[in-house]
Amino acid sequence: MLNCGRCPRSCAISSLLSNGFLHRTTQTAPLPGLQPIPLRFPLLNQTSSEHRRSVLQPLAASAVASADPSAYDDEQSRTHNARSAAVLSYLESPAQSRVIDDDDDNGEDSAKKEMIEVYPLGRRNPSFPGAIAPPKIDVESLVLGDERELRRAIEVRRGVAAELLKEAMRSSRLSLTYSASLVSRLPGFVDQMLIEAARMKRNPEFSHLNFNARVNIYIDSSGVIPLVKWLKHNSLSYPQIGKTICSCAGDLQRLKFMAGWLKSIHVKGSFLGVVLSRVENLMNRSVEELEEIVEYLEENGVRRDWVGFVIGRCPQLLSLSMDCLEQRVDFYLKMGMSKNDFGTMVYEYPKALGFFTIDEMKEKANYLREFGLNTEELGRLFAHKPQLMGCSIEDKWKPLVKYLYYLGVRRDGMRRILVIKPMVFCADLETTISPKVRFLQDMGVRSEALGGVIVKFPPILTYNLHRKIQPVVVFLMTRAGVSRENIGKVLALEPELIGCSITEKLDVNVKYFLSLGIPPQSLGEMIADFPMLLKYNLDVLRPKYRYLRRVMVRPLQDLIEFPRFFSYSLEGRIIPRHKSLVANQINFKLRYMLPGSDEVFEQRVREAIEKRKRFESLGAGEVSCPMLTQKSTTAD
Repeated sequence: MLNCGRCPRSCAISSLLSNGFLHRTTQTAPLPGLQPIPLRFPLLNQTSSEHRRSVLQPLAASAVASADPSAYDDEQSRTHNARSAAVLSYLESPAQSRVIDDDDDNGEDSAKKEMIEVYPLGRRNPSFPGAIAPPKIDVESLVLGDERELRRAIEVRRGVAAELLKEAMRSSRLSLTYSASLVSRLPGFVDQMLIEAARMKRNPEFSHLNFNARVNIYIDSSGVIPLVKWLKHNSLSYPQIGKTICSCAGDLQRLKFMAGWLKSIHVKGSFLGVVLSRVENLMNRSVEELEEIVEYLEENGVRRDWVGFVIGRCPQLLSLSMDCLEQRVDFYLKMGMSKNDFGTMVYEYPKALGFFTIDEMKEKANYLREFGLNTEELGRLFAHKPQLMGCSIEDKWKPLVKYLYYLGVRRDGMRRILVIKPMVFCADLETTISPKVRFLQDMGVRSEALGGVIVKFPPILTYNLHRKIQPVVVFLMTRAGVSRENIGKVLALEPELIGCSITEKLDVNVKYFLSLGIPPQSLGEMIADFPMLLKYNLDVLRPKYRYLRRVMVRPLQDLIEFPRFFSYSLEGRIIPRHKSLVANQINFKLRYMLPGSDEVFEQRVREAIEKRKRFESLGAGEVSCPMLTQKSTTAD
């Protein structure tokens, strides 16, 4: 087709491009773990436009000149792919039949060779008349060197390797769902399979095998399937198994050895997977270094059978250097904490030793010192409640301190809270403390008394509102007879009642007082006057009541009017003062008889005696009257 309206030179070039003979090659950044693949051919964009023109023009001209001239006869009809016939005849003809003009430039010969090296022409697909030609290759994409094909090929191989690994797991009696879930957590190991399969290709022993066979050989030789089953037997979840296998950098035997060592120090159950998956440099540490850490903990009070529990809940201990570990241990021991207390603290809250930085630990200790705690008190505080070390100063402590200060709790009160119930400083302000304060306000506790209630009984802020506080309040108002107006007064005077057991303490005392004949309403008034009444043991109440009724011969009404009678010692105060009154023939109400010191009581007795003498002397003067004398005689 000579008169096609286009230059023969451009026809040859178009045929090369349209039929896919100019194969593009791409260059991508090597994937992690894969060796970089050198390009066989340079990219088009690595040559200038002038250089490409010098290469393409001589080749096209020579290709047209060497083609069959009859292919360009005007009278001959066009055949399929006739435009590229000249180029194909040139490429497929033997070297001896290629006639190159001796007069041609040496530069043209070199340009032809360079063009063939740059653009290797592959075998054409067989075609027939009427077939659809393959799409033309965009020169721009060739120049840009897109890397999508290489990535797509690697993804295909990765998918094949993953399926082979799933099949190997299913062959080992692992379920289909478990195998698929586990393989999805092993991207690093799948890439390792690709790398090893590529390395095996260079080995003459495996060079004749296809990709699938090489992957299966690596799966069998690595021992990954038995390792997965062993880790699964030791209670590791599939996410933990996937993370540990990917973190061991292909050294699966090292992983199994390290898991066995952890079991030897009593790391049990699911904590084994926690340690293996969270300690990043565990596989790189020697057993001697790890044993040194364990022995140092034993020397400072952590028992050997506790070590597994401690490491399982704070794996970061195994990543510490010995210098860092010694610095953390000295931080607590210098507070006056004994080794036994230190070991107990680490067992109760291992994060206090290994999770936080030494600067964070010092900052929290210095903040607590501002409430007036000395070093020894601070050491006892951390030994009793090491969870304080896990609290944030900005997010937890400072908002809590501001809230307590608003309620009327001052520095000394906060110090008492830390000493008696340090758990208050670990509780959440919004969900734990604020609802209890609002409940006390709803029950009638005045705002100015809230701070005193909290300081007097700090555990009230840590009790469960619906399971502990509300049931006690309901019991006092229903069974004990405390009115709605007096319940706030009872809670303000004796918030410790909230901590008493209803069945073992409160109900027992209420039944005893009711059995004495005290009406429920009167009992409620007694409790409002003296809430401590419900906290005494019956062994203390019974002897005092018997003495009051049988020896002192006092009515029950005296007890109702003065319920504080039960707060005084029977042997130390009630009996001695009662004998003194009997000896002096004086009778006091209970509220004047028992309160006050002995000196005050004796002063009252003397005043009563003098008053009686004055009354008697006055009575003797009246008897001197004859009429009174007569009446007196008659009475006698």
